[in-house]
Amino acid sequence: MYTTNRNSCLTFEIKPELNNRPFMLLPAAKDYLWGGNRLNEDFAKGINMSPLAETWECSTHPDGSSMVATGEFKDQKLADVIKAHPEFLGTHPKTEDELPILIKFIDAKKDLSVQVHPDDDYAREHENGSLGKTEMWYVLDAAKDAKLIYGFYRDIDEETIRKSLANGTVEKYLQKVPIQKDDVFFVPAGQVHAICAGALIAEIQENSNITYRLYDYNRVDKMGKTRELHIDKALKVANLKGSLTPRQPMRVLKFRPGVADELLCRCKYFEVFRVLLNTESVRKMVQIQVGANSFQVLLCTEGCGIFFWEDTSLPFYKGDCLFIPANSVSMRIHGKAQMLKVSC
Repeated sequence: MYTTNRNSCLTFEIKPELNNRPFMLLPAAKDYLWGGNRLNEDFAKGINMSPLAETWECSTHPDGSSMVATGEFKDQKLADVIKAHPEFLGTHPKTEDELPILIKFIDAKKDLSVQVHPDDDYAREHENGSLGKTEMWYVLDAAKDAKLIYGFYRDIDEETIRKSLANGTVEKYLQKVPIQKDDVFFVPAGQVHAICAGALIAEIQENSNITYRLYDYNRVDKMGKTRELHIDKALKVANLKGSLTPRQPMRVLKFRPGVADELLCRCKYFEVFRVLLNTESVRKMVQIQVGANSFQVLLCTEGCGIFFWEDTSLPFYKGDCLFIPANSVSMRIHGKAQMLKVSC
């Protein structure tokens, strides 16, 4: 049973200058052929789509905007809310024009295509002013033999790649990395990569949907057609140098009464912390400062709890996503859960 006792809640203290309220989001959904059903089974999404490959939990992208699920802006697109209230994004330079990030859940029942994303400069010039795509993966779960593809075992040239794509031998050059639950991987623009079968991933990325497929295992979609490849563009932006096997970053949990957190990733595009909340037996408030610099997004990956602000109480569960505007009203949180906290 949850309580509103002030001494048993994790507290967010946010300057109330604009009196902005947090709100829950509902995702856009994608039925890519490699997806499974775990996003419905594990996160109770209730989305009538099979396969359900991705849910775009926090997105203003025109290919799939999240919807506001609670509060004053309920049933509006997040993209429309941000357009009407750009002050919700904060004063960070990356938030000047639009929400700079996109947050997803990804269920890879089958291998994703081997692909690469352009950087900002290339995308701006060749993709109608789009952002490029640097991303980060947090592994929520992984089958015993799950892997990902991360670049090449050794330096390789364009001619060799083209020949191996033509004769179906490209996989022998790709570096495959075993993964397990709680792993973190940073994937910069230009890095050839693929999530492989058996991985359940939370992805934080630039607000972009530009993907160049290099190889797709010669498989066909539900219409019996092979999916489009983008070999020329991919080879223009891909890093063909041999990649070091990615190692897990040093992570340090910082404990306070009722909460612990650790930095997973910090780059010029986003900052991601893992937050472990447990206020079940805590009788001292824990304060977290969230100011004018940036919005925050809380993505619950395990457990449940309840948010409080003013006269509002809002329960949250595994898979829920909360958007907190910059300069939001003060809020408290109580429960036992794990979350990803994303900001700029």
